[in-house]
Amino acid sequence: MKKKRRLYMTDYGLVPTRRIDQCAILCEDERILSIGSRSAFVLEPKLEIFELPNAYVTPGFVDTHIHGAGGFDSSSAFLPDASIELMSRILVERGVTTFVPTVVSAPREEMLRNLSALADMLDRPMAGAEAVGIHIEGPFLNLAKRGAQIEACLRPIDLGYARELLAAARGKVKRMTFAPELPGGVELTELLCAEHVAPSMGHSLADEAATLRAIDAGACYCTHLFNGMPPLQQRTITLTSIALTDSRVTVEMIIDGRHIHPRMVDLACRCKPSDKVVGISDATMAAGMANGEYRLGPSLIKVEDGYSHTGDGLLAGTTTLLDTGWHSLMSYSHMSETYAASAVSRNAALSLGLTDRGELLPGKLADLAFFEHGTNRPLLTVRRGEIVYKVEGAYRFQPANPA
Repeated sequence: MKKKRRLYMTDYGLVPTRRIDQCAILCEDERILSIGSRSAFVLEPKLEIFELPNAYVTPGFVDTHIHGAGGFDSSSAFLPDASIELMSRILVERGVTTFVPTVVSAPREEMLRNLSALADMLDRPMAGAEAVGIHIEGPFLNLAKRGAQIEACLRPIDLGYARELLAAARGKVKRMTFAPELPGGVELTELLCAEHVAPSMGHSLADEAATLRAIDAGACYCTHLFNGMPPLQQRTITLTSIALTDSRVTVEMIIDGRHIHPRMVDLACRCKPSDKVVGISDATMAAGMANGEYRLGPSLIKVEDGYSHTGDGLLAGTTTLLDTGWHSLMSYSHMSETYAASAVSRNAALSLGLTDRGELLPGKLADLAFFEHGTNRPLLTVRRGEIVYKVEGAYRFQPANPA
């Protein structure tokens, strides 16, 4: 079978750990062959050339915590008309090439049925962004920090039930969020690690001792830092302050501009090592949709002017996707563009144990996202070497020379 070779050329590229001016990326089928300044490349025969002037390229974004988009709710995958394709397609329109559909707590049988339905969806190829696993946010959460989750659906830690949840998803669970202070927190952490599921601390009132016990047992991830946990306090140490200062812990932050004050975003970025910050959307099914009422698992949420909230006014996820959100990391903090791009690509991929994507390097998947310089409008998205989204007129194309 003939191999397809493509060369993409643009103003600059964020690798993401460094910037390459006059960037060119040579791809063969679904992998990157080489990357560098365009002057280093010979325009060989049988090479398709895509030139994007007034644009820049990043690795395809990786959203590790997203509940839905485009009308699809990950917690309602069992419904007859549910289609994860709606979510997959809208994400590639925003430069996202990899995502982890995230489910919230629901009644037991519904939750098991939903995980099974979602696992079926992940078994099928998707035309847009690629779903690489499932994040279960609950049901072992602290009632006092449940946020928009329904109180009746939360449960004490039950290792038997945890095994049922993992079995229903047939090995596709990548991460589970739980409150480490609940009785059985260490045992749940150990079970998840044994099943190759990343334990994540969140929706919690854990004190210093409970947090450190969980970290020592293997819980080295924190779900949406600052949200669903105690505020910082100078004489009381909790999950929040430990997550900020323990270099073993990777923290994710909702970067919609509303969930976290800009100075708190800056504080986190100054506290954490550069590879331990992950930007997430936490978007709901209403992302990309008009104002109105939508589902988030068993709950109804209201979307007004780009924000999701419950009937009581509690924030309930977002409708801001990563193409917009990652710029908040630069505008709210001291982050450089390379640092910010890493938070939604390289760092996110590594937090999932994915080493084949998130960077523009030889041998990595050809997952590329091109944006218009100045406006940051998504222009072109490439997933596994195939163009899955394009804006008309975004590039100049030179077909392969058969000679």
